[in-house]
Amino acid sequence: MGIRFSVLASGSTGNAMVVATAESKVLIDAGLSAKKVDQLLKEKDMSASELDAILVTHEHADHIKGLGAMARKYDLPVYANEKTWAALDKQIGEIAEDKRCVMDTGDFRNFGELRVESYGISHDAAEPVGYCFYEGDQKLSLATDLGYMSSKVKEQIRDSDVLVLESNHDIEMLRMGKYPWNIKRRILSDLGHLSNEAAGIGLCDVMTSRTKRVYLAHLSRDHNLMDLARLTVNNMVEDRLSADDHRAKLMDTYYDRATEWDRLDEE
Repeated sequence: MGIRFSVLASGSTGNAMVVATAESKVLIDAGLSAKKVDQLLKEKDMSASELDAILVTHEHADHIKGLGAMARKYDLPVYANEKTWAALDKQIGEIAEDKRCVMDTGDFRNFGELRVESYGISHDAAEPVGYCFYEGDQKLSLATDLGYMSSKVKEQIRDSDVLVLESNHDIEMLRMGKYPWNIKRRILSDLGHLSNEAAGIGLCDVMTSRTKRVYLAHLSRDHNLMDLARLTVNNMVEDRLSADDHRAKLMDTYYDRATEWDRLDEE
């Protein structure tokens, strides 16, 4: 069967994604209530009791809201690097010692035939990471909460069959929005979030003939629109690639519902 996945929720109000193979299932982040994560998994015909682990990208509330409750209710191992664990301890309650698994940035872990690699990203958290997932010759990459797309990140996620990529905000909408300037400056900084324009420019460097689909993720509800994100990213790609260059299909994500299952072996 290879890899399949669903972005259960994506955005400033909560983030979670499930990745599965024939034998293994992992949850990446639990940024909604445990009850809501349970509901979204059931909508995908899956129970949280089937999960092998929860992987954590970083300690911000929109990524860990339901983490402690999920781990305790289903007795699940939780994987994060040491700095993230130190930041999590004050927020998620007690986790059994044998379920506190340290996965250093840059390390691999195998869950059955699913191979998971973490990589460092630029964001205002203790030690934030993205993840790449491999099974056979298939590759799925998750790259959100990026202040900017560094050359190392580009190298890491290049040649993905499917990519989940942050397209957080429209710059002008953010600049004209209601947030205080210090918050706007943080979002626009190298430790903030990737704009639609930056997502499109970065995508040109990592998209190859192998890349089938790109899910635009972690959209701001206040400073972005899905149609605008898709249009801007597409325009950036069209401006920078030649007519003969490959273009992946742009896909939507949602803050309030899950995407359909995506199988990497499907065109």
